[in-house]
Amino acid sequence: MHTLFNKTAIIAGASSGIGRAAAKLFAEAGAKVVVGARRQPELEELVEEIAADGGTSVFLAGDVQDEAYAKALVEMAASRFGGLDIAFNNAGTLGEMGPTPGLSTALWRETLDINLTSAFLAAKYQIPTMLDRGGGSLIFTSTFVGYTAGMPGMAAYAASKSGLIGLTQALAAEFGSQGVRVNALLPGGTDTPMGRIVANTPEAMAYVANLHALKRIATPEEIARSALYLAADASSFTTGTALLVDGGVSINRS
Repeated sequence: MHTLFNKTAIIAGASSGIGRAAAKLFAEAGAKVVVGARRQPELEELVEEIAADGGTSVFLAGDVQDEAYAKALVEMAASRFGGLDIAFNNAGTLGEMGPTPGLSTALWRETLDINLTSAFLAAKYQIPTMLDRGGGSLIFTSTFVGYTAGMPGMAAYAASKSGLIGLTQALAAEFGSQGVRVNALLPGGTDTPMGRIVANTPEAMAYVANLHALKRIATPEEIARSALYLAADASSFTTGTALLVDGGVSINRS
């Protein structure tokens, strides 16, 4: 099933977790994929795996806080594959955690730079290139934290990730008439390296799993499938949404 046949996609934060799973899934669905993250060895390994599975991808390592890197990813998509149809801006950080009065101002700003400002920089370069193709699908990874639930000690993370939802809505309204769809994906607890920082013991993992109506956490592949839905024509009338893919953590009280 080639739901992304003849499409070109950028996936940021692709070295592990949801981004890595999405890169493999998008390539399997027929997209030509540009993968980005800070860690070059992991990106090289990912591109090799995609090639072994019959897919097409290239990588560019860099820091999403760097505007020149945001521009370079788009230029690579255009030069190697002729344009850009899809962008899954998935890079992120938990940032400094702990009681809010004790948070460092410098680390607060760094968290916003990585989670929110990087999304603005990505969109700044991705959208014009999508417009050249007559439209496209832009996806940001947000979270239920700061949207449907407040969690102690996560002020910087919650503020930056909920800011993505406002950015999503503004961009969706601004560019919808020109064929660009913009959506935010809101995962629940997911078995990723970042998720294991929050739940770093068997007891903590069991506690987090129990918060969800499904009484488990997601695999990265499950979240990636929802990203594929937002990337593909199956979601052609979906824009400006905060799509909860959270196993019912937002509604569960049991």
